[in-house]
Amino acid sequence: MAQTPKRPREYGIRFGVLPTGSLNAITDVPGVRVGQITLKQGQNIRTGVTAILPHEKNQFQQKSLAAIYIGNGFGKLAGYSQVEELGTLETPIVLTNTLSVPTAADALIDYTLTQPGNEQVRSVNSVVGETNDGFLNDIRGRHVTKQHVLDALRQAKTGPVEEGNVGAGTGTVCFGFKGGIGTSSRKLPASLNGYTVGVLVQTNFGGTLQITGVPVGVALGKYSFKENLDGSCMMVVLTDAPLDARNLKRLAKRAFMGLARTGGIASNGSGDYVIAVSTAYQIPHETNSAFDEVKLLRNDNVSALFMAAIEATEEAIVNSLFAAQTLTGDQGHKVEQLPVDKVVDLLKKAGQAK
Repeated sequence: MAQTPKRPREYGIRFGVLPTGSLNAITDVPGVRVGQITLKQGQNIRTGVTAILPHEKNQFQQKSLAAIYIGNGFGKLAGYSQVEELGTLETPIVLTNTLSVPTAADALIDYTLTQPGNEQVRSVNSVVGETNDGFLNDIRGRHVTKQHVLDALRQAKTGPVEEGNVGAGTGTVCFGFKGGIGTSSRKLPASLNGYTVGVLVQTNFGGTLQITGVPVGVALGKYSFKENLDGSCMMVVLTDAPLDARNLKRLAKRAFMGLARTGGIASNGSGDYVIAVSTAYQIPHETNSAFDEVKLLRNDNVSALFMAAIEATEEAIVNSLFAAQTLTGDQGHKVEQLPVDKVVDLLKKAGQAK
């Protein structure tokens, strides 16, 4: 088996000031599970599915408070309007490639309708995000099937999350280098209420790469407008802090600031979305009460969460680049991995790595 690439922190690189969770992954948020199906077949299939499940209960019957922030809307994210209107998430979140969004949405409907307790359900708002992996993947072949999506959902688990050329990140490109799936987390100290913020990203976008403020893309001679670097980024932010949809949208906006820290520019052709979800409580689909009684964190106490989302998003994006491996795909297209040794040397010279 190939050796697992080192994460940036193993090179002495640090992002921000807040401590990470034990896994430095979205699964540090209690109850969160991630499942991934990777499709690498023949010479031209380089795609996959990543599923994020906020809790272990029936997601439709026990909805999560949620919000979606559109950083740049050149994308095909499904399910936005109902989340925006009601502030709740009623299916797991699935990430895949652009032309497989309808398939994934259909699979989420199947998944929801067949869950015990949902026998009378007649409306499902599938939430599916995407980026376009059509440079390395035969995207027109639409090789992702409903079964692949269902397998990702059913295989979802807690614990470490694989990064790089896996799941929905199998065929993605970021800053001109191989992109992929990345994740990170922040655990607030007890003095700041001890909440966890976890982020997972699907990186497929351009700009001028910066790592901890060091202009890596310029030093490596690879950046937007010198080369044609475009694309999208999906960011999923989960937290166990008790936030309503309004403050979750505010949290999502800060994740976009984390993308900006890495040098992303949200170009015209980039679909950049943040889906933010609280796992602190669920809203029952059916209840005899006319009221939802929940305790919400006050506005004055959310700033540390904002900082956590910024730091974790920045690190998750860089983690995706460090984990991704050189890949050849459709029509012989080849994308090189980030030259990690050169990057670490640049960061050491700048005093940003040990």
